[in-house]
Amino acid sequence: MEPAQKERTPFADIDGLTAQMSEIVVDALTEMSRHPEIQRVRGAAFGMLQPAPGERLMDAGSGGGEVARLLAAEVGPRGEVIALDHSAAITAAAIGRHDGSSVRYVTGDVCGLDLADDSVDGIWCERVLQHVEDADQAISELVRVTRPGGRICLIDTDWASLAFDGMPSGLGDMVVSHTRGNFTPPQFDMGRTLRRRLIAAGLHRLEAMPVTCFFDTPGSAAVVLPMVNPRVPEEAWATPPGLRDEWLASVEAAGASGTFLAVLTIWVVAGVVQ
Repeated sequence: MEPAQKERTPFADIDGLTAQMSEIVVDALTEMSRHPEIQRVRGAAFGMLQPAPGERLMDAGSGGGEVARLLAAEVGPRGEVIALDHSAAITAAAIGRHDGSSVRYVTGDVCGLDLADDSVDGIWCERVLQHVEDADQAISELVRVTRPGGRICLIDTDWASLAFDGMPSGLGDMVVSHTRGNFTPPQFDMGRTLRRRLIAAGLHRLEAMPVTCFFDTPGSAAVVLPMVNPRVPEEAWATPPGLRDEWLASVEAAGASGTFLAVLTIWVVAGVVQ
């Protein structure tokens, strides 16, 4: 079976990257998990998922396993967390960081889960659906494996909300446009579509919260926004000649003057399976 993830952005096909890019992406995932704005998003998601002792949960798209291990602390030794990721390299890195909690790390396809119907009590799926070919098929699978009464919590980015200030007018829009499908996925507005997708999938008691992430320095923004990160090699940019250097110089100047600003909305949506 062909993998469900789009082979476009670095996060969509980590196992197919060069060693240098793979290292950058793995480091980026770790740094992102520690970022205060991402932690704020995850705080909202924990409140919606409401993990409880003894539950069997799945983190669909678990990355380095940070969230899976936090969920394991909530479900305790009588519970279990299945940490599923599409990337074998990321799964291996997560296993290497295992803390002895009740987490089971597996590789798999969110659009074709190797789990029985009604086999988990709840699901966390963070910034995954923007990278898959068929988000509704993935959601259908998440619903299938969740027992009636179980909760599904989806977290995803609305890249169309990305905005900059402090740099020359229009330059940021040009960079975002040229890096779409490369740094950001073609499914640009996934975050804002989550609520209607869960309604269409038959979930009820829905909650939805847009969390606007705020970055007031280039260093803070670079952790989450690849187009602000000077560590990303030039060959990964796919922009017209000179645009990368002009943009990064403008970002640096805005940082030095204290006028840099970036904002990005990430949606947290949860519902109950009927």
